Amino acid sequence: MSTIRGRVAVLCAALAVALVLPGCGSKTGETTSTGVTIDVSGDTIKVGLLNSLSGTMAISEVTVRDAIVLAIEEINAAGGVLGKKIQPISEDGASDWPTFAEKAEKLIKENRVGAVFGCWTSASRKAVKPVFEENKSLLFYPVQYEGLEQSPYIFYTGATTNQQIVPGLDYLKAQGKKSVYLVGSDYVFPRTANKIIKAYAAANGMTVLGEDYAPLGSTEFGTIVNKVKAAKADAVFNTLNGDSNVAFFKEYKSAGLTAATMPVISVSIAEEEVKSIGTQYLAGQLTAWNYYQTTTGSANDKFVKAYKAKFGADKPTSDPMEAAYVSVYLWKAMVEKAKSFEVEKVKGASDGITFQAPEGLVTIDGATQHIHKTARIGKIGDDGLITEVWNSGGPVKPDPYLKAYPWASGLS
Repeated sequence: MSTIRGRVAVLCAALAVALVLPGCGSKTGETTSTGVTIDVSGDTIKVGLLNSLSGTMAISEVTVRDAIVLAIEEINAAGGVLGKKIQPISEDGASDWPTFAEKAEKLIKENRVGAVFGCWTSASRKAVKPVFEENKSLLFYPVQYEGLEQSPYIFYTGATTNQQIVPGLDYLKAQGKKSVYLVGSDYVFPRTANKIIKAYAAANGMTVLGEDYAPLGSTEFGTIVNKVKAAKADAVFNTLNGDSNVAFFKEYKSAGLTAATMPVISVSIAEEEVKSIGTQYLAGQLTAWNYYQTTTGSANDKFVKAYKAKFGADKPTSDPMEAAYVSVYLWKAMVEKAKSFEVEKVKGASDGITFQAPEGLVTIDGATQHIHKTARIGKIGDDGLITEVWNSGGPVKPDPYLKAYPWASGLS
Protein backbone atom coordinates (compact mmCIF):
# COMPACT_ATOMS: atom_id res chain seq x y z
CA MET A 1 0.00 0.00 0.00
CA SER A 2 2.85 2.38 0.90
CA THR A 3 4.48 1.57 -2.46
CA ILE A 4 1.29 2.53 -4.28
CA ARG A 5 1.07 5.77 -2.29
CA GLY A 6 4.69 6.51 -3.19
CA ARG A 7 4.07 6.00 -6.89
CA VAL A 8 0.98 8.21 -6.74
CA ALA A 9 3.00 10.92 -5.00
CA VAL A 10 5.70 10.78 -7.66
CA LEU A 11 3.07 10.94 -10.40
CA CYS A 12 1.37 13.95 -8.78
CA ALA A 13 4.68 15.75 -8.41
CA ALA A 14 5.54 15.12 -12.06
CA LEU A 15 2.09 16.35 -13.12
CA ALA A 16 2.48 19.51 -11.06
CA VAL A 17 5.81 20.28 -12.69
CA ALA A 18 4.37 19.64 -16.16
CA LEU A 19 1.48 22.00 -15.50
CA VAL A 20 3.73 24.96 -14.69
CA LEU A 21 6.02 24.46 -17.65
CA PRO A 22 5.50 26.78 -20.65
CA GLY A 23 2.73 25.48 -22.88
CA CYS A 24 1.44 23.24 -20.04
CA GLY A 25 3.26 20.29 -21.58
CA SER A 26 0.97 20.27 -24.59
CA LYS A 27 3.57 21.27 -27.17
CA THR A 28 7.21 20.67 -27.83
CA GLY A 29 9.59 23.52 -28.41
CA GLU A 30 13.07 24.95 -28.31
CA THR A 31 13.46 26.62 -24.93
CA THR A 32 15.18 29.98 -24.47
CA SER A 33 17.08 30.77 -21.29
CA THR A 34 13.98 32.58 -19.95
CA GLY A 35 11.84 29.46 -20.19
CA VAL A 36 9.75 30.83 -23.08
CA THR A 37 9.52 28.19 -25.78
CA ILE A 38 9.26 28.37 -29.53
CA ASP A 39 6.61 25.99 -30.81
CA VAL A 40 8.30 23.52 -33.14
CA SER A 41 5.66 20.82 -32.85
CA GLY A 42 4.20 19.49 -36.05
CA ASP A 43 5.24 20.50 -39.53
CA THR A 44 4.99 24.29 -39.13
CA ILE A 45 6.92 27.10 -37.45
CA LYS A 46 4.90 30.12 -36.38
CA VAL A 47 6.08 33.68 -36.94
CA GLY A 48 4.44 36.93 -35.86
CA LEU A 49 3.42 39.81 -38.14
CA LEU A 50 3.01 42.97 -36.05
CA ASN A 51 1.82 45.98 -38.06
CA SER A 52 -0.67 48.83 -37.85
CA LEU A 53 -3.63 47.59 -39.87
CA SER A 54 -5.76 50.46 -38.57
CA GLY A 55 -5.17 54.03 -37.41
CA THR A 56 -2.95 56.80 -38.78
CA MET A 57 -0.05 54.49 -39.69
CA ALA A 58 -2.13 51.99 -41.68
CA ILE A 59 -1.42 54.04 -44.83
CA SER A 60 2.16 52.76 -44.59
CA GLU A 61 2.03 49.49 -42.66
CA VAL A 62 -0.62 47.39 -44.40
CA THR A 63 1.58 47.01 -47.47
CA VAL A 64 4.55 46.06 -45.28
CA ARG A 65 2.44 43.22 -43.88
CA ASP A 66 1.55 42.21 -47.43
CA ALA A 67 5.24 42.03 -48.43
CA ILE A 68 6.00 39.79 -45.44
CA VAL A 69 3.14 37.49 -46.48
CA LEU A 70 4.56 37.33 -50.01
CA ALA A 71 7.99 36.28 -48.74
CA ILE A 72 6.46 33.61 -46.51
CA GLU A 73 4.41 32.18 -49.38
CA GLU A 74 7.47 32.07 -51.64
CA ILE A 75 9.57 30.35 -48.98
CA ASN A 76 6.80 27.83 -48.26
CA ALA A 77 6.42 27.07 -51.97
CA ALA A 78 10.16 26.32 -52.08
CA GLY A 79 9.99 23.88 -49.16
CA GLY A 80 9.87 26.08 -46.07
CA VAL A 81 12.57 26.35 -43.39
CA LEU A 82 14.30 23.28 -41.95
CA GLY A 83 11.53 21.15 -43.41
CA LYS A 84 8.75 23.21 -41.81
CA LYS A 85 6.25 25.52 -43.48
CA ILE A 86 6.00 29.02 -42.01
CA GLN A 87 2.65 29.83 -40.37
CA PRO A 88 2.10 33.61 -40.08
CA ILE A 89 0.08 35.02 -37.20
CA SER A 90 -0.91 38.62 -37.87
CA GLU A 91 -1.66 41.17 -35.14
CA ASP A 92 -2.83 44.77 -35.44
CA GLY A 93 -0.74 47.31 -33.52
CA ALA A 94 -3.50 49.83 -34.36
CA SER A 95 -1.05 52.78 -34.49
CA ASP A 96 -1.01 52.62 -30.67
CA TRP A 97 2.29 51.97 -28.91
CA PRO A 98 0.94 50.16 -25.81
CA THR A 99 -1.06 47.91 -28.14
CA PHE A 100 2.15 47.02 -29.98
CA ALA A 101 3.74 45.93 -26.69
CA GLU A 102 0.66 43.92 -25.70
CA LYS A 103 0.49 42.15 -29.07
CA ALA A 104 4.23 41.44 -29.04
CA GLU A 105 3.89 39.71 -25.68
CA LYS A 106 0.96 37.67 -26.97
CA LEU A 107 2.89 36.50 -30.01
CA ILE A 108 5.89 35.51 -27.89
CA LYS A 109 4.18 33.90 -24.89
CA GLU A 110 0.89 32.56 -26.25
CA ASN A 111 1.69 31.83 -29.88
CA ARG A 112 5.32 30.93 -29.16
CA VAL A 113 6.59 32.28 -32.48
CA GLY A 114 10.09 31.80 -33.85
CA ALA A 115 10.41 35.50 -34.71
CA VAL A 116 8.30 38.62 -35.18
CA PHE A 117 8.41 40.85 -38.26
CA GLY A 118 7.05 44.35 -37.96
CA CYS A 119 6.67 47.77 -36.32
CA TRP A 120 7.14 51.03 -38.25
CA THR A 121 7.46 54.07 -36.03
CA SER A 122 10.32 54.32 -33.58
CA ALA A 123 7.68 54.82 -30.88
CA SER A 124 6.28 51.36 -31.61
CA ARG A 125 9.78 49.87 -31.71
CA LYS A 126 10.72 51.50 -28.40
CA ALA A 127 7.48 50.16 -26.89
CA VAL A 128 8.19 46.55 -27.85
CA LYS A 129 11.97 46.59 -27.35
CA PRO A 130 11.85 45.67 -23.63
CA VAL A 131 9.32 42.92 -24.37
CA PHE A 132 11.68 41.22 -26.83
CA GLU A 133 14.69 41.76 -24.58
CA GLU A 134 12.98 40.43 -21.47
CA ASN A 135 11.74 37.32 -23.28
CA LYS A 136 14.87 36.94 -25.43
CA SER A 137 12.84 36.73 -28.61
CA LEU A 138 13.63 38.11 -32.06
CA LEU A 139 12.14 41.16 -33.78
CA PHE A 140 12.99 42.02 -37.39
CA TYR A 141 12.40 45.77 -37.81
CA PRO A 142 12.08 46.82 -41.47
CA VAL A 143 11.96 50.62 -41.46
CA GLN A 144 14.60 53.34 -41.63
CA TYR A 145 15.10 54.95 -38.24
CA GLU A 146 17.10 57.53 -36.31
CA GLY A 147 19.93 55.26 -35.19
CA LEU A 148 21.59 55.64 -31.78
CA GLU A 149 20.22 52.22 -30.79
CA GLN A 150 21.27 48.62 -30.71
CA SER A 151 19.41 45.70 -29.15
CA PRO A 152 20.60 42.11 -28.87
CA TYR A 153 17.13 40.91 -29.87
CA ILE A 154 16.36 43.24 -32.78
CA PHE A 155 17.62 42.92 -36.35
CA TYR A 156 17.31 46.25 -38.17
CA THR A 157 16.78 45.64 -41.89
CA GLY A 158 15.83 49.23 -42.73
CA ALA A 159 18.40 52.02 -42.94
CA THR A 160 20.17 53.50 -39.98
CA THR A 161 21.22 57.17 -39.98
CA ASN A 162 24.42 56.92 -42.04
CA GLN A 163 22.52 55.01 -44.75
CA GLN A 164 19.68 57.50 -45.24
CA ILE A 165 19.64 60.80 -43.30
CA VAL A 166 23.34 61.60 -43.72
CA PRO A 167 23.31 60.76 -47.46
CA GLY A 168 20.21 62.95 -47.81
CA LEU A 169 22.04 65.86 -46.21
CA ASP A 170 25.16 65.19 -48.29
CA TYR A 171 23.00 65.35 -51.41
CA LEU A 172 21.45 68.68 -50.42
CA LYS A 173 24.90 70.06 -49.66
CA ALA A 174 26.22 68.88 -53.04
CA GLN A 175 23.28 70.67 -54.69
CA GLY A 176 24.36 73.92 -53.05
CA LYS A 177 21.63 74.03 -50.39
CA LYS A 178 22.92 76.09 -47.48
CA SER A 179 19.80 76.33 -45.32
CA VAL A 180 17.05 73.92 -44.30
CA TYR A 181 13.75 73.99 -42.42
CA LEU A 182 12.86 70.93 -40.32
CA VAL A 183 9.28 69.61 -40.19
CA GLY A 184 8.40 66.40 -38.38
CA SER A 185 5.87 64.41 -36.38
CA ASP A 186 6.14 64.85 -32.64
CA TYR A 187 7.73 61.63 -31.43
CA VAL A 188 11.13 60.01 -31.02
CA PHE A 189 12.22 59.47 -34.64
CA PRO A 190 11.79 63.04 -35.95
CA ARG A 191 13.15 64.66 -32.79
CA THR A 192 16.24 62.45 -32.72
CA ALA A 193 16.72 62.72 -36.50
CA ASN A 194 16.55 66.50 -36.27
CA LYS A 195 19.09 66.53 -33.45
CA ILE A 196 21.42 64.67 -35.82
CA ILE A 197 20.57 67.02 -38.71
CA LYS A 198 21.39 70.07 -36.59
CA ALA A 199 24.76 68.58 -35.60
CA TYR A 200 25.50 67.84 -39.27
CA ALA A 201 24.45 71.35 -40.30
CA ALA A 202 26.69 73.00 -37.71
CA ALA A 203 29.69 71.05 -38.99
CA ASN A 204 28.92 71.52 -42.70
CA GLY A 205 28.16 75.20 -43.10
CA MET A 206 24.41 74.68 -43.27
CA THR A 207 21.88 76.81 -41.37
CA VAL A 208 18.71 75.42 -39.78
CA LEU A 209 16.15 78.22 -40.17
CA GLY A 210 13.33 76.57 -38.23
CA GLU A 211 12.08 73.40 -36.59
CA ASP A 212 8.43 72.49 -36.12
CA TYR A 213 6.55 69.39 -35.01
CA ALA A 214 2.94 68.25 -35.41
CA PRO A 215 1.18 65.50 -33.45
CA LEU A 216 1.21 62.15 -35.25
CA GLY A 217 -1.94 62.06 -37.35
CA SER A 218 -2.32 65.85 -37.40
CA THR A 219 -4.06 67.39 -40.41
CA GLU A 220 -3.52 71.06 -39.50
CA PHE A 221 -0.45 72.49 -41.23
CA GLY A 222 -1.43 76.04 -42.16
CA THR A 223 0.67 77.70 -39.44
CA ILE A 224 3.72 75.48 -40.01
CA VAL A 225 3.67 75.95 -43.79
CA ASN A 226 3.37 79.71 -43.38
CA LYS A 227 6.46 79.67 -41.15
CA VAL A 228 8.30 77.51 -43.69
CA LYS A 229 7.39 79.92 -46.48
CA ALA A 230 8.48 82.98 -44.48
CA ALA A 231 11.84 81.39 -43.62
CA LYS A 232 12.80 81.13 -47.31
CA ALA A 233 15.03 78.11 -46.69
CA ASP A 234 16.83 76.43 -49.57
CA ALA A 235 15.12 73.13 -48.73
CA VAL A 236 12.84 71.39 -46.23
CA PHE A 237 13.86 68.17 -44.46
CA ASN A 238 10.64 66.27 -43.80
CA THR A 239 10.32 63.63 -41.06
CA LEU A 240 6.52 63.57 -40.91
CA ASN A 241 5.06 60.07 -40.72
CA GLY A 242 1.77 58.52 -41.76
CA ASP A 243 -1.19 60.37 -43.22
CA SER A 244 -0.02 63.75 -41.87
CA ASN A 245 1.98 63.94 -45.08
CA VAL A 246 -1.26 64.20 -47.07
CA ALA A 247 -2.31 67.39 -45.28
CA PHE A 248 1.20 68.86 -45.25
CA PHE A 249 1.84 68.59 -48.99
CA LYS A 250 -1.64 69.84 -49.90
CA GLU A 251 -1.04 72.90 -47.71
CA TYR A 252 2.46 73.26 -49.17
CA LYS A 253 1.08 73.52 -52.69
CA SER A 254 -1.74 75.85 -51.60
CA ALA A 255 0.88 78.21 -50.20
CA GLY A 256 2.53 78.39 -53.62
CA LEU A 257 5.59 76.38 -52.59
CA THR A 258 7.00 73.96 -55.18
CA ALA A 259 9.85 71.54 -55.66
CA ALA A 260 11.51 74.13 -57.90
CA THR A 261 11.31 76.98 -55.38
CA MET A 262 11.83 75.07 -52.10
CA PRO A 263 12.36 71.32 -52.52
CA VAL A 264 11.33 68.91 -49.77
CA ILE A 265 13.41 65.82 -49.06
CA SER A 266 11.38 63.17 -47.22
CA VAL A 267 12.52 60.05 -45.41
CA SER A 268 9.12 58.45 -44.75
CA ILE A 269 7.34 58.92 -48.08
CA ALA A 270 7.62 55.95 -50.42
CA GLU A 271 5.66 54.83 -53.47
CA GLU A 272 2.48 53.83 -51.63
CA GLU A 273 2.33 57.18 -49.81
CA VAL A 274 2.85 58.97 -53.15
CA LYS A 275 -0.19 57.13 -54.46
CA SER A 276 -2.25 58.14 -51.41
CA ILE A 277 -1.13 61.79 -51.34
CA GLY A 278 -1.33 62.41 -55.09
CA THR A 279 1.38 63.17 -57.62
CA GLN A 280 -0.07 66.63 -58.22
CA TYR A 281 1.28 67.55 -54.77
CA LEU A 282 4.55 65.61 -54.90
CA ALA A 283 5.99 65.63 -58.43
CA GLY A 284 9.58 66.82 -58.37
CA GLN A 285 10.07 66.38 -54.64
CA LEU A 286 12.95 64.31 -53.25
CA THR A 287 13.18 61.19 -51.12
CA ALA A 288 16.03 59.38 -49.36
CA TRP A 289 15.75 55.59 -49.25
CA ASN A 290 17.67 52.43 -50.17
CA TYR A 291 15.21 50.96 -52.65
CA TYR A 292 12.66 52.12 -55.22
CA GLN A 293 10.29 50.17 -57.43
CA THR A 294 12.43 51.43 -60.33
CA THR A 295 15.69 50.02 -58.89
CA THR A 296 17.34 47.98 -61.63
CA GLY A 297 18.20 44.29 -61.38
CA SER A 298 16.69 40.86 -61.92
CA ALA A 299 15.95 40.33 -58.21
CA ASN A 300 13.81 43.47 -58.19
CA ASP A 301 12.11 42.56 -61.46
CA LYS A 302 11.07 39.27 -59.87
CA PHE A 303 9.92 40.95 -56.64
CA VAL A 304 7.84 43.63 -58.37
CA LYS A 305 6.23 41.08 -60.71
CA ALA A 306 5.36 38.74 -57.83
CA TYR A 307 3.97 41.52 -55.64
CA LYS A 308 1.77 42.95 -58.39
CA ALA A 309 0.57 39.50 -59.39
CA LYS A 310 -0.62 38.86 -55.83
CA PHE A 311 -1.90 42.27 -54.75
CA GLY A 312 -2.78 44.09 -57.98
CA ALA A 313 -1.07 45.59 -61.01
CA ASP A 314 -1.68 49.09 -59.65
CA LYS A 315 0.02 48.36 -56.31
CA PRO A 316 3.53 49.84 -56.07
CA THR A 317 6.45 48.43 -54.12
CA SER A 318 8.46 50.55 -51.69
CA ASP A 319 11.52 50.58 -49.45
CA PRO A 320 9.90 49.47 -46.15
CA MET A 321 8.01 46.74 -48.00
CA GLU A 322 11.23 45.51 -49.60
CA ALA A 323 13.14 45.61 -46.29
CA ALA A 324 10.35 43.60 -44.65
CA TYR A 325 10.34 41.08 -47.51
CA VAL A 326 14.12 40.74 -47.24
CA SER A 327 13.96 40.26 -43.46
CA VAL A 328 12.05 36.99 -43.81
CA TYR A 329 14.68 35.63 -46.20
CA LEU A 330 17.49 36.73 -43.87
CA TRP A 331 15.82 34.98 -40.92
CA LYS A 332 15.45 31.83 -43.05
CA ALA A 333 19.16 31.93 -43.92
CA MET A 334 20.10 32.45 -40.27
CA VAL A 335 17.94 29.52 -39.13
CA GLU A 336 19.33 27.23 -41.81
CA LYS A 337 22.92 28.19 -40.98
CA ALA A 338 22.21 27.58 -37.27
CA LYS A 339 20.30 24.36 -38.06
CA SER A 340 17.94 25.47 -35.30
CA PHE A 341 15.09 27.86 -34.49
CA GLU A 342 16.57 28.54 -31.03
CA VAL A 343 17.11 32.28 -30.69
CA GLU A 344 20.69 32.36 -29.41
CA LYS A 345 21.83 29.92 -32.08
CA VAL A 346 20.05 31.92 -34.79
CA LYS A 347 21.64 35.16 -33.57
CA GLY A 348 25.04 33.48 -33.46
CA ALA A 349 24.71 32.45 -37.09
CA SER A 350 23.83 35.91 -38.39
CA ASP A 351 27.17 37.59 -39.06
CA GLY A 352 28.14 37.78 -42.71
CA ILE A 353 24.94 36.30 -44.12
CA THR A 354 24.24 37.81 -47.54
CA PHE A 355 21.17 37.96 -49.74
CA GLN A 356 20.67 39.17 -53.30
CA ALA A 357 17.79 41.46 -52.43
CA PRO A 358 15.65 43.57 -54.75
CA GLU A 359 17.69 46.58 -53.53
CA GLY A 360 20.96 44.80 -54.31
CA LEU A 361 23.35 42.77 -52.20
CA VAL A 362 22.73 43.06 -48.45
CA THR A 363 24.91 41.63 -45.70
CA ILE A 364 24.18 41.24 -41.99
CA ASP A 365 26.66 42.95 -39.69
CA GLY A 366 26.57 40.62 -36.69
CA ALA A 367 28.14 43.18 -34.35
CA THR A 368 25.29 45.69 -34.73
CA GLN A 369 22.54 43.44 -36.15
CA HIS A 370 21.99 46.02 -38.90
CA ILE A 371 22.65 45.35 -42.58
CA HIS A 372 24.87 46.84 -45.27
CA LYS A 373 22.61 48.83 -47.65
CA THR A 374 23.08 51.06 -50.70
CA ALA A 375 21.92 54.65 -50.11
CA ARG A 376 19.72 56.20 -52.81
CA ILE A 377 18.22 59.65 -53.42
CA GLY A 378 15.15 59.70 -55.64
CA LYS A 379 12.86 62.19 -57.35
CA ILE A 380 9.09 61.69 -57.48
CA GLY A 381 7.68 61.65 -61.01
CA ASP A 382 4.30 62.55 -62.49
CA ASP A 383 3.62 58.82 -62.84
CA GLY A 384 3.89 58.29 -59.07
CA LEU A 385 7.15 56.37 -59.33
CA ILE A 386 10.42 57.48 -57.77
CA THR A 387 13.48 57.60 -59.99
CA GLU A 388 16.98 57.40 -58.54
CA VAL A 389 19.07 60.54 -59.05
CA TRP A 390 22.04 59.48 -56.89
CA ASN A 391 23.37 56.40 -55.11
CA SER A 392 26.30 55.55 -52.87
CA GLY A 393 27.89 53.27 -55.47
CA GLY A 394 27.59 50.19 -53.27
CA PRO A 395 26.43 48.96 -49.86
CA VAL A 396 27.20 51.27 -46.92
CA LYS A 397 28.34 49.65 -43.68
CA PRO A 398 25.85 50.39 -40.89
CA ASP A 399 27.03 52.89 -38.26
CA PRO A 400 24.05 53.34 -35.92
CA TYR A 401 25.99 55.44 -33.41
CA LEU A 402 27.73 57.50 -36.14
CA LYS A 403 31.12 56.63 -34.68
CA ALA A 404 32.85 57.50 -37.96
CA TYR A 405 31.55 61.10 -37.86
CA PRO A 406 33.41 63.48 -35.51
CA TRP A 407 30.52 65.96 -35.56
CA ALA A 408 28.24 63.32 -34.02
CA SER A 409 30.46 62.57 -31.03
CA GLY A 410 28.13 64.17 -28.46
CA LEU A 411 24.86 62.77 -29.75
CA SER A 412 24.73 59.36 -28.09
